[in-house]
Amino acid sequence: MTAAHLVLPPVLDIQNAEPLRAELLTLRGRPVTIDGSAVERLGGLCLQVLISAQQTWARDGHSLSIDGVSDAFANQWNMFGAAALAADQGEAA
Repeated sequence: MTAAHLVLPPVLDIQNAEPLRAELLTLRGRPVTIDGSAVERLGGLCLQVLISAQQTWARDGHSLSIDGVSDAFANQWNMFGAAALAADQGEAA
């Protein structure tokens, strides 16, 4: 099964949480690689969507990785305290 590739937009705020969730749901059931290199701002709701996706993919037995993250993405992810959770899911953020 080929992995799907999802490129995150520069701004992941409250307005992008539902579109992100909907797009991820269309990819459920197969491996997904998420490109976070363009992210300049990561909001709490989009963080929750990404963490939920990590957990859902793990339960489904598929890989979901967040690769090539920007410094802003990594810093904001860590500021939310989510770094340990990402590591628990086998992902690097």
